[in-house]
Amino acid sequence: MKSTVDEIRQRFDADVERFSNLETGQSATVDAPLAMALIAQAAAATTPHARHVLDVGCGAGNYTLKLLERLPNLDATLIDLSQPMLERARERVGPATTGRVTTIQSDIREIELGEGEFDIVLAAAVLHHLRADDEWRAVFAAFHRALRPGGSVWVFDLVESSIAAIQQLMRQRYGDYLTRFKDEAYRDHVFAYIDKEDTPRPLLFQLDLLRQVGFAGVDVLHKSVCFAAFGAVKL
Repeated sequence: MKSTVDEIRQRFDADVERFSNLETGQSATVDAPLAMALIAQAAAATTPHARHVLDVGCGAGNYTLKLLERLPNLDATLIDLSQPMLERARERVGPATTGRVTTIQSDIREIELGEGEFDIVLAAAVLHHLRADDEWRAVFAAFHRALRPGGSVWVFDLVESSIAAIQQLMRQRYGDYLTRFKDEAYRDHVFAYIDKEDTPRPLLFQLDLLRQVGFAGVDVLHKSVCFAAFGAVKL
């Protein structure tokens, strides 16, 4: 059985400090600093007149902070399961913008995002908690509805392969990365919570789904081992 929403919330409630560092907050993730920079650059390049960003699964606010370096003084709506994460995100994002900062404790599958409310949607290391394909479709469709014309969505996440041998290869390479970063015990710890919590989908599945729900421009910024940064623009 996969983790429940409450179990996932409890794990992140207890891990606020680790996620409160722009450089090391996603240390279990391959190329996290590069992906964060690429997403901020891509969002600023495609949506230069943005006024309002939605950060889904915001954690301690790292991705919004990085975006604010490129697009200062945005309004920011931050959504996360974890109230302690949201409190830390508000503490960090508030001083970085003159815009309004709104925090919402919720599961993205349960919240109504509205229509045409946002210019940029960020979703980093969160969508892998979605389960059935219909949940993925509903969330991607909600992102499309929530964006104004010309808005963009940017994702960085764990992805799987649709080819079993390639999935095994990527898991081995990711395991090697984790072992080099710390040790085998850390590798086993990370793999244990991935197996318990996560249900990632292939990158191509997600790119196709973005097109199916209405996004016109879809592109990949970076892929390394089993992590990918990608996004789309709403015309």
